[in-house]
Amino acid sequence: MNPSGKKSIVWLASYPKSGNTWLRIFLANYLANQDEPLPINKAYRFTLSDSAARYYKEVSGGRLDTSDAAASVQYRERVLLSFMASGADVNLVKTHNRRAVGWGIPLIPPHLTRSAIYVMRNPLDVVLSYARHYGQTNADAAEALCRSENGISSTDGHVPQFLGSWQEHVDSWTGFAPYPTLILKYEDMLSDPEESFGKVIRHFGMEPDPERLRKAIRHASFKELQKQESETGFVERPPNSEAFFTKGESGQWKDDLAPELVKKIRQVNKRAMKKYGYWNE
Repeated sequence: MNPSGKKSIVWLASYPKSGNTWLRIFLANYLANQDEPLPINKAYRFTLSDSAARYYKEVSGGRLDTSDAAASVQYRERVLLSFMASGADVNLVKTHNRRAVGWGIPLIPPHLTRSAIYVMRNPLDVVLSYARHYGQTNADAAEALCRSENGISSTDGHVPQFLGSWQEHVDSWTGFAPYPTLILKYEDMLSDPEESFGKVIRHFGMEPDPERLRKAIRHASFKELQKQESETGFVERPPNSEAFFTKGESGQWKDDLAPELVKKIRQVNKRAMKKYGYWNE
């Protein structure tokens, strides 16, 4: 149910380790429009997370075991409606969930959705960052990116999340939707940030101010993010990861990913990799 009939959620979606945090920190800096970079540990104030356990606990009155995926999903719409309760025209919501149905509940309900921005990255590079982030071997991470049942298990702070394979995730977000979806490639964000992030601002119906755009890009640069993380830490860094912001490069897989893992990922994700230009890199 959506009593107001208003659609205000703009999804900031991606497979994990594809550039979602970079996008969110850019948007936070663009919106803040300050002379100095916004502290990375304050960027979360500009976006909401559809997996944060505290929201599910609040709407359930503390009765929910947030490690129970099936039970958590039943409260999902109430959580999203709570995001919209402020009456804002736009509510930015981060998600790593695929656009699918879980236990009969739409994970990304169209009747609450204004639009979406989907960030994708070459899965051969994703797997390296994924392994570092979750404290896995490259082989285990490659297996995860190729598995339909792949997801992110619950923690004290997060409810379970539904991913699927990299290709299934991409297909779910880039297929037909009854609302506008902007597709961004991580590699384009690196090579031409002004063009890519300018598209983000235009997605919201605004023409980007050139100087404000360049300033927000500088404030969200990997050099700046690494500097801040080394000085203050980053609240989103998992305990089994040495750093959240590492190299942020494209093509690292050519040096660091074993040939048999490259072959495995390509076999399972062939169609989407070819469609989006990742096959012959």
